[in-house]
Amino acid sequence: MLIPGAGGTAWYWHRVVPLLRAAGHEATAVDLPGDDETAGLPEYAGLVAGAISGRDGVVLVAQSLGGFTAPLAAARAPVAALVFVNAMIPVPGETPGAWWGNTGWERARIAAAQRGGYATEFDLATYFLHDVPPEVAAAGEPYQRPEADVVFGSVCEFPGWPAIPVRAVAGSGDRFFPAAFQQKLAGDRLGHEADLLPGGHLMALSQPAALADYLLGVA
Repeated sequence: MLIPGAGGTAWYWHRVVPLLRAAGHEATAVDLPGDDETAGLPEYAGLVAGAISGRDGVVLVAQSLGGFTAPLAAARAPVAALVFVNAMIPVPGETPGAWWGNTGWERARIAAAQRGGYATEFDLATYFLHDVPPEVAAAGEPYQRPEADVVFGSVCEFPGWPAIPVRAVAGSGDRFFPAAFQQKLAGDRLGHEADLLPGGHLMALSQPAALADYLLGVA
């Protein structure tokens, strides 16, 4: 079960889903109402839990902002494992809006940009699309939508990590959430560092085979 990041479009996972299905797994990407100002984390979690309903052995995978939906969904529906992909890993009671300052993200992002020699000012091409094939980026334009502000004030209230495997994977070329930042975040919040895979922040678009292989190893 695949949760997208900001904007909520299931299209993000369209290059990974067929690879998982070809390996004999059921794979579903959940479309979330990212641009709906009345929908916050509880509504997102309800949609994901509803998609899980009736299924066993579910590996729940969360991209970026989807990291805040994952533990709420896992508390509502049975899952066998949880995987964060370039994700905003929360702590109980945190909001997505507070996460940025709580984790020191901006400082880490700017420091990585200075070391890497790319712009410190955010733009989509530099931080999200730098390793996505141009034809894939162009195909995705009709699916893009903004993330409503309401979700950033929505509280992620969950009792703690479930007693299942919880893993994190970071793109070694992620410029938005630099790999070293992600590894420290996972260490602090999950108790172990993130695994590294090739790719930037939109790894499912730039390195779908590598990500699918990793997920099949979890499943």
